This record gives sequence, structure tokens and C-alpha cells, in this order.
Amino acid sequence: MLPPQRVSYGRTRRRRTHHALTGTTPTVCPLSGMPKQHHRVCAESGYVRAGLRIKVPKLGIGVPKN
Repeated sequence: MLPPQRVSYGRTRRRRTHHALTGTTPTVCPLSGMPKQHHRVCAESGYVRAGLRIKVPKLGIGVPKN
């Protein structure tokens, strides 16, 4: 089945203006001062949010470096 009418080049471009990707904006971890993504664990200190720190010794997250 064919579309009822061809979509013009301008209309296609106007529709695609919202398809551009934006880069992630890192925030600063309040404990270590290192940049981290929103809602992610800081690799240095294990900080996620106030009152929640995660420790994963196998991956070296939230443990002191030797």
C-alpha cells in the first residue's frame, strides 16, 4: 500500500530536527569530587545519593585504593 502523498523534503527535515542526540552532562560527586553520571554510582567513593553508598570490592567501587 502506498502513502497518500509524498512527504516533502522540508517537512521531513522539520520532523527530524528533534532526532538529534545530546551528550550526557556529568555532575560532581560530593564525596570524591570526581565527575559521575546522574543516578549512577561514583567509581571512587561508591556514592549514589544521600544516605546510600555501595561497596563492591571485586570491582574496586567504594573501597580504598591500595
